[in-house]
Amino acid sequence: MAGRNEPVLEWREGGVPVATCFDDPYFSLAGGLAETRHVFLTGNGLPARLRPGFHVAELGFGTGLNCLALAAITQAPVAMTSFEAFPMSLPQLEQAHAAFPELAGLAAQLRAGWGQQVIAVGQVELRVIEGDVRETLPQWRGCAEAWFLDGFSPAKNPEMWSEELMAEVGRHTAPGGSFATYTAAGHVRRALEAVGFKVERRPGFGRKRHMSIGRMPD
Repeated sequence: MAGRNEPVLEWREGGVPVATCFDDPYFSLAGGLAETRHVFLTGNGLPARLRPGFHVAELGFGTGLNCLALAAITQAPVAMTSFEAFPMSLPQLEQAHAAFPELAGLAAQLRAGWGQQVIAVGQVELRVIEGDVRETLPQWRGCAEAWFLDGFSPAKNPEMWSEELMAEVGRHTAPGGSFATYTAAGHVRRALEAVGFKVERRPGFGRKRHMSIGRMPD
């Protein structure tokens, strides 16, 4: 897996990788770890909801930062499945992880298992599914209790935010399950509402005024 379809990257000040294909950074220039905690963890009500066997799914693995942040807070063994079309190579991951020294131990575990079917990152049992998510997600047999919707910007990567793909997210969400995302784009919110989520706008991180969260009925 690792490196086979690796992305072409540029690196900005602070060690922030930018995907040249989408002209979009992998994490916030204003603080990637803080953004992850604000958007994906707090947005999904974590860590309060975590328990043994809890399953997180993610669109867009990127640098693995969301997985590392999850591993840093969970007190119970949990599962995470992430869908990624262009997995980074090991050197790319190592360079990106250098921006987060407080996560160095967990990042080393992730890299040590990179390319394996199951990767142990702290108490997170991680699976990264490579390929076009429009093909891989419909084939997935799993069901998530929380979603990290972390693709590149809807304006720059619209395929990642289509009505059809959001319908698959809904189909693979457990009753009472949730999602969180940094985007507040109207068409994304409407697509998620259409599949049953009760969607809310919340204050975003940094310069982003709003983000979106949602919950499925129990």
